[in-house]
Amino acid sequence: MEFKSKIKTIEWSNNVSKMVDQTLIPYEYKMVEIKSSKEMFDAISTMIVRGAPAIGIAGAHGIVLAAMEILQKTKDKEVFLTELKKHAEYLKSARPTAVNLMWAVDKQFELAKNSQSDVQGIVEELKQNAIKLENEDIEINKKIGDNGADLVKKGAAILTHCNAGALATAGYGTALGVVRSAFAKDNTIQVFADETRPRLQGARITTFELVTDGIPVTLITDGMSGYFMKKGMIDMVIVGADRIAANGDTANKIGTYNLAIAAKYHNIPFYVAAPLSTIDISIKSGTEIPIEERGSEEVTHINGKSICAAGVRVINPGFDVTPNELISGIITEKGVLYPDYTNSIKSVFS
Repeated sequence: MEFKSKIKTIEWSNNVSKMVDQTLIPYEYKMVEIKSSKEMFDAISTMIVRGAPAIGIAGAHGIVLAAMEILQKTKDKEVFLTELKKHAEYLKSARPTAVNLMWAVDKQFELAKNSQSDVQGIVEELKQNAIKLENEDIEINKKIGDNGADLVKKGAAILTHCNAGALATAGYGTALGVVRSAFAKDNTIQVFADETRPRLQGARITTFELVTDGIPVTLITDGMSGYFMKKGMIDMVIVGADRIAANGDTANKIGTYNLAIAAKYHNIPFYVAAPLSTIDISIKSGTEIPIEERGSEEVTHINGKSICAAGVRVINPGFDVTPNELISGIITEKGVLYPDYTNSIKSVFS
């Protein structure tokens, strides 16, 4: 039985990008229209859209919006491509860690550069490719879900971190895609969701998704995971990823590394669920992954109100890197990759 999620995160429609404004959840579930490449840059950087696969789709949409804007100024193909390249580099700078953004933007630009069509035709090709990438993302996530569901034992309690669900993708989820597929086969499974400071994606978004879809979920604070592991209340950990190096080192939301260490100590399997587009085979290890530093107010304020002493120093990395030796398996649309990751990753790209 296939699980039907009620959430559609992002789609191209009537020459605009429509997406759920994730900054409003759980107070409001609202679709917004992004009508320019600058608006798309802002939507990505301010996390109106978030989650590596969803950011990738947003980047593909952003290139279409940029192409439409350039078309209003020129029909000269060489000038068009020069300007489109500038927009592509600008969009990629919105979130430097999430490699899906670079992957999708580069895919769109390569399509434009290699097209035999005139400028008008290129714009139409970019639109159709953006829609294709949306649809493919959902199908890829369902395959990830089905592959991961085979790892979930009956009645399992699954701990997850941040949000790697429908709202982090085009509409099904990576880590939560595994949960959805497993729940379709066994409705006795349950989820523990870390709140995920500082932006509380687990508390705000993951719990919203699971409650909406009728999947049992318990919210815990980030510091509680070791306690529940020790009590035997967690059977496995499944998280998403923003970038995976060629050796399996994985960048994900800050706090993921802590979970992996705790899971290793308690002999609990720790899985990463991600599409192959999240694997960056151009970098050998996690030391090469750029880590985005975000603003201090994410830490010092909640709902616009300060929660600490004025003037306190803040360091706010958006991600950390989990070394490959802490990862039990990487769940992809092509199956589950196991150590030695350098060889298993190489095999799926060869």
